[in-house]
Formats: sequence, C-alpha cells, structure tokens
Amino acid sequence: MKKFISFLSLLLIVGPSCVAQDNDTTALTELVSRYLHQDSLLKNFNYRQGTVVIGDNLATIKVPEGCLFLDPKEGRSLLEDIYLNPPNTGCLGVLLSDTPNLMAELRWLVEYTYSDDGHVKDDDAKDTKYDELLEKLKKEADEVSIERVKMGYSSEKLINWAQTPFYDSENKKLHWAMEYEFGGDSLHTLNYNVRVLGRKGYLMLNIISSMSKLPEVNNDINKILNSTNFNAGSQYAEFDSKIDKIAEYGIGGLIAGGVLAKTGILAKVGIFLLKFLKIILLALGGLFITLRNKIFGRKKHREEKVLNPNQTPETPAE
Repeated sequence: MKKFISFLSLLLIVGPSCVAQDNDTTALTELVSRYLHQDSLLKNFNYRQGTVVIGDNLATIKVPEGCLFLDPKEGRSLLEDIYLNPPNTGCLGVLLSDTPNLMAELRWLVEYTYSDDGHVKDDDAKDTKYDELLEKLKKEADEVSIERVKMGYSSEKLINWAQTPFYDSENKKLHWAMEYEFGGDSLHTLNYNVRVLGRKGYLMLNIISSMSKLPEVNNDINKILNSTNFNAGSQYAEFDSKIDKIAEYGIGGLIAGGVLAKTGILAKVGIFLLKFLKIILLALGGLFITLRNKIFGRKKHREEKVLNPNQTPETPAE
C-alpha cells in the first residue's frame, strides 16, 4: 500500500512535467491528488471502540467487537469528503464494519440520525401489506430519481425488497432492505434500513453496502440491532400521552418515509470506491504508456540523429 501511495506521489511530480500538454494529465493529477487527500483523512480519523453515547444522552452504542465508530464530525467527513455524499447536518455518527481503506470494500457502514417526529404507534405492524407497499415505493422512488438528476446525482431505481420488512415488537426495532440501481449500473446497491422506536421519535440506522455483501450484512444484522438502544428518558415504554407528541404515521409510513428521505441519496456509496480505484488504475496505466512513449520516444529520436549525423534535413513543405 505504501509503495502504491509513493508511486501516486511520484506521478504527481513527474507526470505533469512530462506531459503538460495533455489535458488528460491535468484531470489525472487532480484525481490522484484527491486520492492522496482521502487516504490521509482515513489514516487520521479517531476510530472509537467500546461504549459510545450519541446525541444529547439520547442513546448508547456498544460498538461490536471488530467494528469502529466515528463521531458526527468525522462521520460526515467520511460520507461527504471520501464517499462524496451531500451534506447531512443531522449525522450522529457512523459505525464501520472494519477499518476503511481505499483499496478494498468495507462490508458495510451505518449512518446514525434521529427523527423527533413523535412517538410512532406500532398498531399497524401486523396489517401492513408489504407487496402493495413496494409498488407504491417504486413509484415514489422514481419521483425521487427525477430530483436527484436535477441535483446532479445519478438516477435511481428501486428494484425490489432485498429483505422483507420485519418488526420486533418486543424491542421496538424495525428493519428492512432494498435493492437499488443507480445510473443504470449493473452493480446494484444495497440499502438496509433499521428504525429503533423511542419515546419522542426514532433512531434511523442506514446500513449501506453493495448487493454482493447482503449475506455478510444479514450475518451481522443482529449485532448491529443489539448494539444500539435508547437511554433512560427516551425509551419507547416511557411515552407520556399527556405531554409527548404522536407521529402522524405508523410502521407502514415509517418504511415509506425511508424512500423519500436522504437514504436514497446515501445509497450511492454502496459500491464505495471500487469504481474510483478502477478509474485511477486504468488512468495510471494510460499515463505510464504516455510517459514511456514520450521519454523513450525522445531518446530514440536522439539516437537516430547520432546514427545519421550527415543526414540532410528535409525541406519543409510550402
């Protein structure tokens, strides 16, 4: 990895001086510079383990063994500066499946946010018809896609449930997963949603990964669910109808809201930087060939002059 980074740094120095005339070189230099900047950010993040309290003593996360947590500021930097997502001032932190690096996919990451829309009643959980809901969500996702394109992001298409919604009425935790297509890409994105219901609102845990990682996410879902709980004063059972607001929707509306919210935009990072890496590697290959041709081409030209010192120069065509 260090050798690879050193090579990128060398190209930043040598490349432009050798092929300054090429517009592609400027773009490549910017790409490599961005890569080095992002790599530096990843190395200097303060990755946390153990027990973490999020919000204003809102909830506690017991970071699962082998996982890492970033506070809101660094979590936003990861999502916005590394994975190039739109700003989200509501981010409460990010849970990572393992240490991130630009040369390999994470299994998954989880962004934490909170909604204070009110206490969500779960009476409709057993009555929700998920097949009908899916068709409605597909239409709404198409509307979201139009807005995404206007904002300069790739189009999105909701393909299907990747995991049918399941509500744990005892622990007041709802989770479901969706399969998305972004920009017509054949590599589909996984958007796995968790909602933890509380006294005055709910925590949103958006698990972001690629469809190929679904088995690994399913394998880890219980430890993700078990890791996060509301603190005393914010728990579901502490709801007081005399002073606490009730949300205008139930479980079905909670799922529908997940499509219209920022989760659709966040899902774009599901493929992480693999494509970015491929672009860099392909570009490096092209730059190497260009450098070789320019350097060794000039050398060959000089050798030809040495071999033919008495050659009469050609008269330029009029």
